Amino acid sequence: QVQLVESGGGLVQPGGSLRLSCAASRLVLGSYVIGWFRQAPGKEREGVSFITSGSGTYYADSVKGRFTISRDNAKNTVYLQMNSLKPEDTAVYYCAAGLLNLVRLWRPSEYKYWGQGTQVTVSS
Repeated sequence: QVQLVESGGGLVQPGGSLRLSCAASRLVLGSYVIGWFRQAPGKEREGVSFITSGSGTYYADSVKGRFTISRDNAKNTVYLQMNSLKPEDTAVYYCAAGLLNLVRLWRPSEYKYWGQGTQVTVSS
């Protein structure tokens, strides 16, 4: 059974940093598009960052310059380094894997596999 497991969330002060991890079992992350999505209370799930099988990376405008997505093929893990965190970054963060055309990157419905989510709270 395919599993994606996120970790690394927590409570951090504004301006702080966190690194989220997405580890996979029974799925080679390097063969998929991997997306990080987030969902705040009362809001729709939104795309944050993506990495393709060819290592192309994409970011939402709201996180560009602050977040960095990367992949370690040896560990079968994708990371999301989040710096200069803001209160508006507070959400549950999910990683997802899918085989999809790049024009559909931002559509959660295009991703077949999802993790359980990890809470990120940015607050003083």
